[in-house]
Amino acid sequence: MARASTRPTSRDVAQAAGVSQAAVSLVLGDKWRGRVSETTAERVRQAARDLGYRPNLAARNLRLGHTRTILLVVPELTTEFFAGVYTGAARLAAAHGFGVVLYPSPEGIGPAPDPFASAPAALDGVLASSMAADALTAIRGDQLPLVMLDSDPAGSLGAATVNLDIADGAHQIADHLLHLGHRHFLHLAADVPSWTFEVRAQALATRLATTPGTSLRTAPTPMTIEGALTATETALDTPDSPPPTAIVCDDDKLAAGVYKALRRRGLRVPDDVSVTGVDDIALAAALDPELTTVRLDAELFGERGMHALLAVLEGRTPEEGQIPVELVVRGSTAPPRA
Repeated sequence: MARASTRPTSRDVAQAAGVSQAAVSLVLGDKWRGRVSETTAERVRQAARDLGYRPNLAARNLRLGHTRTILLVVPELTTEFFAGVYTGAARLAAAHGFGVVLYPSPEGIGPAPDPFASAPAALDGVLASSMAADALTAIRGDQLPLVMLDSDPAGSLGAATVNLDIADGAHQIADHLLHLGHRHFLHLAADVPSWTFEVRAQALATRLATTPGTSLRTAPTPMTIEGALTATETALDTPDSPPPTAIVCDDDKLAAGVYKALRRRGLRVPDDVSVTGVDDIALAAALDPELTTVRLDAELFGERGMHALLAVLEGRTPEEGQIPVELVVRGSTAPPRA
């Protein structure tokens, strides 16, 4: 009767490479630099390949007290932006041998039930959007190595904060519209209590105030197309200020609601009213006319967040600096009517 084949062990690799088991552990754990030579490391890797050796990660992680699992906490799963954040974060994590569990705060923002019996025992670290920060307390994620995305650096819960340069995005929108000649603005503002939207509103107001003769009204709205439609109609029915020639939206989805509201009133974009958004999701190019918007690189955002968390886990100082954003000018903006 033929003997069942046995799985090669680290001892087999050590014997084949002519090194100690400790050297094999260092090389296959990617901790060999400065301890063994490059020639020895390559000999170990080649022996492992020849033998078909695969480390028992479950046993290794149990021994080291690590799960190599990261929790990504986001407000929701239905937005293209946060899908991009996950893609960027998961891609980098996989390259470093980590898995990513995606967890949405069920109500978009606010507390959430613990998805694990004990988050500190089941996870190595947490990457969280500021809009889902309240969920961290419920899942005890604030007791783990934590990096915050889109969060106030001065009051962040995390060991590091990674931000897009959203203030510059608002400045780019304001400068573009002012250069076209617009002076009367409506800001369709997301009614979400979040640092990122507060910064956008403040940056927009500050930059518009530098030009004499400008007016700015703010219309809070839920983050839905129908909510934006209703908020726009209500704002346009307010007679105590000049009608806006430009509507600045906190999100591309809100801009779609603005398009519907304007069309119902027989107003054309951009002939009668210019419209801008933020995110540059696929919807922006699907609207007619295509939407002028601020492009946020969601995948790079997730990747930079994961870079920062890996640095925290390894005891290194994360890279500083905000991620640049880009104004993409399309057909939804034009000079106002004379």
